[in-house]
Parts: sequence; C-alpha cells; structure tokens
Amino acid sequence: MEPVPPPAEELALLDRELARLDARRAQLLTRRAWLLRALEAAGSAPWGPSRGPVAPWGPGAGGFGPARPASKRSVQNVLLALGGLLLAVAALAFTLVSWGDLGIGGRSAVLTAVTAGALAAPATLLRRGLGATAEALTAVASVLMVLDAYAVYAVAVPDADGAAYAGTAAAVLALLWAAYGLLLGGLRLPLPLAVVPAQLPLVLWVWAADGGALWFSAALLVTAALDGAVSLTAGRASVRVVACVALCATGGAGLLVGLVESLTAAGPAGAVAPGALLLAGAVLALAGARKAPVSFATAGGVVAGLAAVAAVGGAPAAGAPEGWRGLVYLLCAGALGIAVRAPLGVAAARGAAWASAVVAAGAVLVSLAPVTVVAAGPVTRLGAVWSGVPRGGARGAVGAADLPWDGMAAAPAVLLLVAVALGAAYRWWDGLLGWAGPVPAPGPAWRGAAGSAAVALGWAGLMVLPAALDLSFAAALAGQLVLAVAAFGLAVAGLRAGARGVAVTAGAVGVAGAVGAGLLSPATEAATYTAFGVLVVVFVALAVALDRQEGASPVVVPAAACAAVACAVVPMAALGSSLGLAVHEAAVPVLAVPAVTTLLGARLKGRPVAVPVEVAGAAAGVVAVAMAVGDARFLALVLALCGVLAAGAALRPERRPFAGYLATALFVPAAWVRLMVSGVSAPEAYTLPVTAAALVVGVLRRRRDPSASSWTAYGAGLAVTLVPSLGAAWTDPHWGRPLLLGAAALGVTLAGARLRLQALLVLGGAVLALDALHELAPYVVQVAGVLPRWVAPAPAGVLLLAVGATYERRLRDARRLKEALGRMR
Repeated sequence: MEPVPPPAEELALLDRELARLDARRAQLLTRRAWLLRALEAAGSAPWGPSRGPVAPWGPGAGGFGPARPASKRSVQNVLLALGGLLLAVAALAFTLVSWGDLGIGGRSAVLTAVTAGALAAPATLLRRGLGATAEALTAVASVLMVLDAYAVYAVAVPDADGAAYAGTAAAVLALLWAAYGLLLGGLRLPLPLAVVPAQLPLVLWVWAADGGALWFSAALLVTAALDGAVSLTAGRASVRVVACVALCATGGAGLLVGLVESLTAAGPAGAVAPGALLLAGAVLALAGARKAPVSFATAGGVVAGLAAVAAVGGAPAAGAPEGWRGLVYLLCAGALGIAVRAPLGVAAARGAAWASAVVAAGAVLVSLAPVTVVAAGPVTRLGAVWSGVPRGGARGAVGAADLPWDGMAAAPAVLLLVAVALGAAYRWWDGLLGWAGPVPAPGPAWRGAAGSAAVALGWAGLMVLPAALDLSFAAALAGQLVLAVAAFGLAVAGLRAGARGVAVTAGAVGVAGAVGAGLLSPATEAATYTAFGVLVVVFVALAVALDRQEGASPVVVPAAACAAVACAVVPMAALGSSLGLAVHEAAVPVLAVPAVTTLLGARLKGRPVAVPVEVAGAAAGVVAVAMAVGDARFLALVLALCGVLAAGAALRPERRPFAGYLATALFVPAAWVRLMVSGVSAPEAYTLPVTAAALVVGVLRRRRDPSASSWTAYGAGLAVTLVPSLGAAWTDPHWGRPLLLGAAALGVTLAGARLRLQALLVLGGAVLALDALHELAPYVVQVAGVLPRWVAPAPAGVLLLAVGATYERRLRDARRLKEALGRMR
C-alpha cells in the first residue's frame, strides 16, 4: 500500500519546514543579543537566562531551586541594615556603660554631635539619590533619640515621675518624628514611626496620676480617636496601616475596659459612667465608619452597635435580678435593629444589624444550658420505673432540682422572644425587606433559616418553661406531649405551604419532644399508659396525614408508622406488670402488636407503608420471644403463636414465600421446646409421623409442579426429624441413636446425590458430618492429650501451605461445587 504523500514529497516538505525553523531561530537569536546589549548599557541585570552555565538544582539559601546571584539592591539593603544595627548597639552600649566616664560637657557634645549628624545626614543623602542609606541613618537617629530621652531622664531629672516623664518623652518624640518626616518627604520611616509613640502619652499620664479603670478607658478611646483621624487623613499607605492597627488595639482595649466596668457595676448608678464611655466609643466608631471604605465601615458599624448595646443596657442590667441581664441586653439589641433606618450609611447600618444579631445569638447560647439539662435529664431516671411522682416536680423529673434555677429563670423568655422575632421576620419577610431597604440585603435562604431557627428556639423555650417555673411533673409531661403534637402539626402545615425547611425542623423537634415524653413517662404507671397511648395516636395520625400530602419524603411515612408500632409495644409490655405477671408471662400480651400489624398489612395491601409496618410488628414479636426466654413453656407458646401469625400472613399471595418459611421455622422450634419441656427422650416418636406426612405432601407437590424446589417440598419435613434427633444424639451417651441417625442421614445424602435434590443433599450431609464429629470428638480429645503440643499446629500449618499453594484450583473446585448445588432442585 503506497503511503500518502509519497516518500519523496514528504521528505521535501520536511526539509522546507526545517529551513523555515532555522531562519526563525536565527532571527530570534539576533533580537536577543541586541536586547542584552541594551540592558547592559542601561546598567540593569538582564532578564531571562544568562549566557553562563546553568546552575545546578539543589538546596540553597532559599530552599531547593536554582542558585541565583543576589541583586545589587538586596546586597545594599543587607549592608545598610547591618550597619544601622551595629551603630544602634554601639549607641546603646555607650549610653548604658560609658556614659558615666564623661563630664557634663562631654556628654552634651556627644549627644548633640551624634544625634545632629544622624538627623542631618539623610537630607544630603536624599539629594544624592541614596535613599536606602538615608533610611538606615534615619532608623539609627530614631534609636539615638530614644536613648537621648533616657539619658536626659537619668542625668537631668532623675527624681521625676517615671510614667509622667515617659509619656511626655513619647509625645515629644512623636511630634519630632512627624515634623522630621514632613520636612524630609522622601523618607518613608519617620511618619509611620511617629504613630507608635503617640499611643503612649495619655495612658502613661493617667497611670502617673493614679487614675482608675475608667480614666484608662477614656485615655485609650481618645488615643483611638486620634488614630482614626490619622488613618482617614494620612496620605501614605504605611501611615494608614500603622494607624489602623493602633486604632484596633487601643479602641478595643478601651471598649473592653469599659465593658468590664459596666458588667461589674454594683448598681445602675455605677454603670452610668462606663455606659457613657461605651456610648462615646460607639459615636467615634460610627463617625469613622461614615468615611471609611466599605469593609472597614461594616466593621465599625459592628463595633458601634455592640458598644451601644452595652452602653444603653448597662444601667438597667445592673439593676435587674440575677439571670435576667441577658434579657435586658437582648431587648437593647432588638432596639438596635431599628438603626438600619437611621442615616448611618449602608455599610455602617449593615454592621449595626450584624451587631444586633451577634447579641441575640450570644443571649441564645447562654440560655441553652438549661435546655440541655431538661433534654438529657430524664435519662438519669430510667432505672426508677414506676417509682412514683418524682420529688421536686418538673425539676426533679429531670434530675435538676439542685441547680441554681434563679440564674436560669430568664432562659425561656430569651428563647421565646428570639423565636417570636424570627417567626415574625419569616412571616412578613417581604415587608421587612421593604422597610429595611438595601441595608441587610439577605438572600432567600435566610428566610428559610429564620423560620427553622424560630421553630427550634420556640420548642426549646417551651420545653424548659415548666422547669423554669417550677411546675408539677404532670405539667412537664403534658407540655412535652403538647409540644410533640404541635410540632408534628406544624410539620404537616409546612409541607402544605411549601416551607420544607420549617417542616423538617418541626418534625425533628417533634421527635425530640416525643422522646422526651417517653423518657418522662416511666415515672408512674398512669403516665406510661397515657404518654405512649397519646404517642401511638399521634404517630398514626402523622403517618396518615403525611401519606396524603404531596411532597413528603417516602421515608417519613414508614418511619412514622414504625414509630407508632414501637410506641404500642411499651403499654402492652407494661400491661403484664399491671396485672402482676412475670416477665415471661407478659410476653403474651405483647403479641397483640404483631397480630394487629399483620391485619394492617392485609388492609394496606400494595401500599409502600405495608412492609415497614409488618417488619416493625415482626420486631415486636422478637421482643416477645426475648421476654419469654426465661421460661421454656411460655417460650414454646410464644413461638407457636408467632408461627400462627406468620401462617396467617402466608395466606396472602404476596407474602406466601417468606411468611411460609417463617411459619415453619417458628413451628419447628416451638415443637422442639415443647418436647424438651415434656421430658421426651425420643423425639422421633413425635417427629417421624410429621416427617412422613410432610414428605408425602412434598412428593405430591413435585408431581404436580416439577419445577418446585426441593426445599419447598422436602426441607421442612426432613428438618422436623433430623434436627431434634441430632440434638438428642449429641446428649446421648449410648451409641445406638447416633448410629441410626448417621445411617438415616447417609441414606438421605445418597438419595439427594442420586436424585439431584439440593435439600436432601445439604441437610443429610450436614447432619451426617455433625453426627460423625460427635462420635469422633472423644477420641480426638484423647489423642490430643497424648500427642505433644507441637503436633496440632504442625498439620494445620501443612494444610494451610497446601491450600495456599493450590488456592486457585481449590477456588475453581468451590465454584464448580456451588454451580453443581445450584443446578439441583
């Protein structure tokens, strides 16, 4: 087959393309050489790779990477920094060590000469274009000026107050550095450096005057105001950054001191002065927020809002009873929400709204402590079933009678107030947005979050209300039941209204309320029947309502139905105790639950909820069997009754395969247990007739339906005799029964292999193997006692090696065996 294009033509194409590439490469190399010459003539380092050999990759000073020569400017900066550092160290050593060796004239001359030279040199250096050197000398000069101030204090005014002198020196240094920076505009260091000592004068002067905490707060706030003015008016970014950082530090410290003083005030009068400082801080923050960028304005609005709440609520909170202060601050935060209508600017108003939300969230978090106690408290009383009405009413029912409820009494009010506010916002959301304008600008998801939070907080407040009001136990239990009913009703209403988030939250708190009522109810007999009876009705009604509601999750309806079944088990189990029955005797009334679910399954035929209801009823039957285990007679009775229920379910065509097997599996152990209780030592006399009849029925079934499985035709009949006989053989000390059982099992196994019937082969083989194991066990034990200890693990190791070496072949054999069994009927 000829290639396309032909080889000669393709070779010509390749030659032309290579020639074009060579020409382009020569053009690029020429341009590169010209650029390198131009850059070298300008005195700057060339861009791109150098002509020298490429440096190898390896760990260098900056980590792994190609080693590059340091630039001239970086070397210059390092040298200048080291020189300035050495000069500063020398000046410090001279001032602290060698100062005393000079007289007054010498000291003055040295200070004047060195400082004046360090301050005058940068002007000359700037004119000559040596800016980096000027900056280094400016740093040295700043250190010398601090040392000069210390030297003046140590020699000239040693008796002066240290704090007052330090504050004055800081103010003088700040002014000098600011003037120096303005005079030499080419220097970048003096102006930011002047902001740092400006933070100290007022605080140090208050300290020297022995001012109290409020004076410190005032000094810090005034300093913060000056920092804010500098950060808003300074032209250089470095000055604005330093001033902004100083503003955060001094303003935050001043507000924190005022807040602590307000919270620890002895009364309303003592909280007035801290409130005034906090209010002044709020005004300063708002004033700065009006001129600041958007992000800083929002932060200023938050700070102003928090300070305003603390200022306005400080005096009322100081006079409020213990535990009610949070409610006072919450009311002030609610009033702060009106500030979104004030002419504060969009960003500042948004910050005020966030501040209101933060205060509300803090009040809610503080109020959640009693909610946790009330929700988890009933678990501690699970061991005291029907011990009587708890002492201490609702508080005693949750094991919290000794807690300081006076300090937690306001928790329901806080939770309910926030829930009402959020519920109102959810209900009139569009009107709220229209009233607030563009300030909050919340998305649609915020409305759903507000509704869900309102439901959760409302439930929490109402749940803790009986304990907070010290109501009775009956009131607490009734409150839990009413909350569960109301929450489930709200869930259904939320689904109908399309509020899925609210519906899910309401369903969750409804389940929590139902669990709480269930945990409280075991205290008394009447409470148990009342609570679980109401819960059964509630869950049934919820399942019916959700089944008719479009949009409900397909998992919710079965879950509600299963919860109703689970709640029905408790009163039926308690009925036995009420009648004075033992635990195993009380298992019989519990069977009423699976009986009802079996009838309901027939009534709900074809509906998705039918199977979960019947499974829940089967679980109740398992509970009844577990309760009857302590008495063999009742165990046989309960197993038989469960078998009757399963047989009744097997009458329905859709349940016949599984329920039929289950009925057989229940009837057989019921018969075995009954025979054991009756002291029967030869169960074959009772089981062989049943086996014979069952095998005859199986033969007839196979003749009529050759496709029927051997397990359906013969499995149950054979198991009725083989399994009890195997149990009897294992406890029989003689050899006759095991021999006859082995012979019978061998015959069944051979018949299954000959007729290719899986049930006969598996059952017969299993019984034969277990019977042989029983017979060989004594000899194995005897031989194991005689042989050395190493003999047992040695064959096991050899066997494992052999199996491992032929693993693939054994796996194929196992697959073939499985396929052979699968082909049997």
